[in-house]
Amino acid sequence: MKSLLATGLCLILSIPVSSVWGYEVKEIAGGGAVRGTVTLSGAVPDPKAYNLVIFPDPEYCGRISNGNGWRLLRDFLVNEHGQVLNVVVLLEGVQEGKPFSLSVPRVEARDCRFSPFTTVVRSGHGIEVVNMDPVMHDIQAYETSTAMGTRVLFNSPLPFNQRHRRGDLHAMHDHRPGESLVRQFQLSKKRRTFVMQCGFHAYMQSWAIAVDNPYYVLTDENGRFSIKDVPPGMYDLRAWHPGIKQVIKKQVTIEPEVSLTVDFQLPSPGRRKTALTVRTPPRFTPAALGREFTIEPLLERQ
Repeated sequence: MKSLLATGLCLILSIPVSSVWGYEVKEIAGGGAVRGTVTLSGAVPDPKAYNLVIFPDPEYCGRISNGNGWRLLRDFLVNEHGQVLNVVVLLEGVQEGKPFSLSVPRVEARDCRFSPFTTVVRSGHGIEVVNMDPVMHDIQAYETSTAMGTRVLFNSPLPFNQRHRRGDLHAMHDHRPGESLVRQFQLSKKRRTFVMQCGFHAYMQSWAIAVDNPYYVLTDENGRFSIKDVPPGMYDLRAWHPGIKQVIKKQVTIEPEVSLTVDFQLPSPGRRKTALTVRTPPRFTPAALGREFTIEPLLERQ
């Protein structure tokens, strides 16, 4: 099994760049740069809330919870100044420039949470998922678009990690990686958004946007980004966050050895009042499973 996974991964990594995207590696003299900050305009949306009792493994997964039996999914990470972490900022339309690494992104299932929550992928290549937990997960991967809807890319079980004992699910343990699950996928034309969700634990999600050149970056904890060594020219600079439905982009002109500053404001989707809201008391409690137990946030109280 490991040799087959390794072979598949090598085949994905060995695909020539130009044969897939038309992007060409070329030495660029006098490249420019673009930098700036991404802030959220409006209220920070409430986190999505999931009653752990209605999903498998509530005791183990509840090691990250709010203390009242709810797992919170904070898809907007915003600091006190409204600056947004992990927004993907990318330049569209770059045809040539610095080397474009084709490494397959790795997503870890750790403590019933996919990490990273936001990343980038390459259509025609793939993704690697590793289970670090002593529980089973189920990988459901989709491509999405507001205009064209959702299409299933693959669905694969992520088996229980045999390197962990299930004796005491509350015990702190080293997260030893299980076998890698590597899947190749091809996005449909005009679809660029990729999402994975666990079929057993709906609060486990990981989102990505497909890129076709190496000129992209994720914002830091202060919402800042910087893209360097950009070939001079006119491009679209885009800021992408999975919680923002509309396309946010600005046209920029990169000049030789000039650093351009461009800031983005993402429109807040507002306060969400849906089924994914903490309810007190919850509709379902551990008694619904026919036994009494306590969900304790031993690792992180949200």
